[in-house]
Amino acid sequence: MPPLRHFTRNFPKRAAELTDGGSLYWVVGGVILVRQRILDVRQDQEHDGTPCTALLLDPALVRVEGRAMRAFQGWRYLDPKDAPRDLGERGSAVEMPESMRRELAALALL
Repeated sequence: MPPLRHFTRNFPKRAAELTDGGSLYWVVGGVILVRQRILDVRQDQEHDGTPCTALLLDPALVRVEGRAMRAFQGWRYLDPKDAPRDLGERGSAVEMPESMRRELAALALL
């Protein structure tokens, strides 16, 4: 089975930082909800042969504290102190229904 990859047009200038414990944070419905660890960054090509970059991702999704964020294009590097914290196995934010968590996060209450 091929590795899990996310394709992007440009090779990141700070690729070494991404593979040294970096993660891709997913914005879902205007809220950062999960992250995936970036295992490697490689030159690749699209199905039509167009050059691109592949981010090889850990298949495990790590839930994070929801944070409202507009969708964006391009690279955003989060300083570790600015990144959303991982949610543990226990905690009120994890135990509430996902729809409620999203609504509260959209209101910046989580």
